[in-house]
Amino acid sequence: MASLGTLRRALSHRNARIFFGASLTAWTGLWMHRIAVSWLAWELTESAFWVGVVAFCDLAPAVIFSPLAGAVADRADRLRMTMLSQAAIGLNAAVIALLVATGSMTIGVLLVLEVAGGIAASFAQPARQSLMPGLVPRTDLPAAVALNSLTFNVARFIGPALAAPLIAVAGVWPAVAVNALAYAVATATTPMLRVEESQRRGHAATASLFGEMVDGVRYAARHPGLGPILAFSAVGAVLLRGVQEILPPFVERIFGLGPGALAGLTAAFGVGALCAGLMVAARGQLAGTTRLAVLGVGALGLATAGFAATGSFAIGLVCAVLMGAAGSVHGISVQTLAQSASDPSMRGRVLSLWGLITRACPALGALLLGGAGEVFGLRWPTLVAVALSLLVVAWGMAILSRMQAALEGPQADAANR
Repeated sequence: MASLGTLRRALSHRNARIFFGASLTAWTGLWMHRIAVSWLAWELTESAFWVGVVAFCDLAPAVIFSPLAGAVADRADRLRMTMLSQAAIGLNAAVIALLVATGSMTIGVLLVLEVAGGIAASFAQPARQSLMPGLVPRTDLPAAVALNSLTFNVARFIGPALAAPLIAVAGVWPAVAVNALAYAVATATTPMLRVEESQRRGHAATASLFGEMVDGVRYAARHPGLGPILAFSAVGAVLLRGVQEILPPFVERIFGLGPGALAGLTAAFGVGALCAGLMVAARGQLAGTTRLAVLGVGALGLATAGFAATGSFAIGLVCAVLMGAAGSVHGISVQTLAQSASDPSMRGRVLSLWGLITRACPALGALLLGGAGEVFGLRWPTLVAVALSLLVVAWGMAILSRMQAALEGPQADAANR
């Protein structure tokens, strides 16, 4: 199978095995944490709005901190930055677990701690992603990017499968404690990576940190391919990704089920993403990636419409698989394009903008959908968002050829050499 050969090639490198092994461990803990905290927020408030606020507090710090973190990642030691930010995530999870276990947790305290975790994650994302070109040869970079997404989505399957019975038997805090332990393992293995000094830093500090942050935003905005594809992704994420951030209200209000169904839906997203990721990895080429990125949002919109419209949990599971698949195709494609088309000195800052999109935009979508859901119910606001997303896809198709030329053409490859 071509996809397996592609992935084996990426994993043939020692650095990649350590990196992705640690990633699988940490992200499995992360998905257990997300399931547990989402369900905890629902138990504390029984409000779709407050579940959305908790998701917003975890993801929204990316708006402020991701551009700054990207600038830091381009001038600091990325390996050290990865280790410190992962340690902070683990410590934050340990505090949450302790407070829940002792009965001291309130919704206000949970919001504060989720903000703290979101800040740490905003620094971890560009540092980790910027290391990837130093882990494998350039020819294996597309496979490594695909493997990175696949690892995330394998964890997205394993994490909920472990979290659901653990929460049912022992409560929320053990699932969060596992996340703390997982990030401790990831932190301990990071110093084992052997990365050349040229790949550990983008460049020496030449200007103020704020100035470099602004330069990164300006570079991406003016790039004829990166600017449009990142804007396209941002709008699509606001409109469509909020559903996956506030699943507990959907589970109880639309399907009339409990935490086991929540874990099942989250795992279904992971299964779809894993299968689609294998297919994308099997391509092994940059040509056509921009088209996949645009069409992935269209497919995500249609699958989301099916998920919101049905009252059948079985159909909802099928739609969740399709949503995971479409989101994976889009995410892998955009990340591959960002890695490939970015100037090496700007890579951390560009990837921080991608991190901002993947964290802050779903958070905003969750907040808007949760608020609208309290007034109009969850179904109709979701369907309206889907309709708007299809208009965005039409815009993406209209500018597709221009984006392809900038992101997949010879000049894009030359910029990365």
